[in-house]
Amino acid sequence: MARIYRDDEIDLRVLSGRTIGVIGYGNQGRAQALNLRDSGFQPWVANRDDEYRREAVRDGFTVHPIARVAEEADLLLILLPDEIQPQVYAEQIEPHLRAGDVLCFASGYNVHYGTIEPPAGVGVIMVAPRMIGSAVRDLYTKRLGFPCLVAAMEDDGPLLPIALAVARAIGGTRLGAFQSSFREEVLIDLFAEQMLWPGIIKLCLLYFEKLVESGCDPEIVATELHLSGEFVEIAKAMITHGFFGQLKLHSQTSQYGQLSRMDRMMTPELLARVDEVVDEIASGRFHAEWVAEQKAGKPKMNALWQQALEHPLAKSEAKLEALRKIAAESCGGAV
Repeated sequence: MARIYRDDEIDLRVLSGRTIGVIGYGNQGRAQALNLRDSGFQPWVANRDDEYRREAVRDGFTVHPIARVAEEADLLLILLPDEIQPQVYAEQIEPHLRAGDVLCFASGYNVHYGTIEPPAGVGVIMVAPRMIGSAVRDLYTKRLGFPCLVAAMEDDGPLLPIALAVARAIGGTRLGAFQSSFREEVLIDLFAEQMLWPGIIKLCLLYFEKLVESGCDPEIVATELHLSGEFVEIAKAMITHGFFGQLKLHSQTSQYGQLSRMDRMMTPELLARVDEVVDEIASGRFHAEWVAEQKAGKPKMNALWQQALEHPLAKSEAKLEALRKIAAESCGGAV
């Protein structure tokens, strides 16, 4: 089992004397900057001139250019989207790095694939909350925890304590921080994004299409599928009761139907697709494809978005916008 670290094992004094910079004030950037401040640190915040910058100012931060923070700070939390990190790093961060500086990433993506290669003498760590940014902040203020992965390029050296201290400062060790690696984080994260969630989405679309073909009202199907919020409540029950334990909250008809039909989903073709996705991620083929897509102006991504928005389920959602808002609010989600 992975080594798990909690608050009482971690010394925040490891960060004493360091100047902490938060690069990017988006979802994770805002949450982590605020949590760091509430933990007694005074992070420098860097962001371009946009709405995120204005939000940081409203939150009481002085916002600086990225290059200025890269020059002043010796512990930089890189909280920019994966796809823009390499260019920003090359142009505004790397020229200001000095020996002894430490770069902290919230994802293993660019380090694992070599898109960002810090110079010798610069430490590289990862503190990756397994939670969306708004929840990282919300759970911190409620003195609750969230899962977090931590890693250092020198696992047994002086860098891991710094990663753990950052994790504690943002609230990531109240529940427990798992010692991991950049590679492991990438495999787990991308596999969920490319196999688990797409699989759920595709099954939901099939559910919608088949029931509508069978004469069911599309708005009623959409409501039953996800707009009622039951889907979210089942997911919450998995956290508190366990993956299978939550089944006992359903009728016995439901329990039998789910357990007896589960193996029908494991077709040979699906299992082959699972292996294919893992291989694409591990080999770097997906990374190369995504880099090429970005350079081309994202034509495939734009076409896929257009296709998704034209699906009949999306049109049914539009008719039920008021109900969707109610469901999102009742489940604690953003609309």
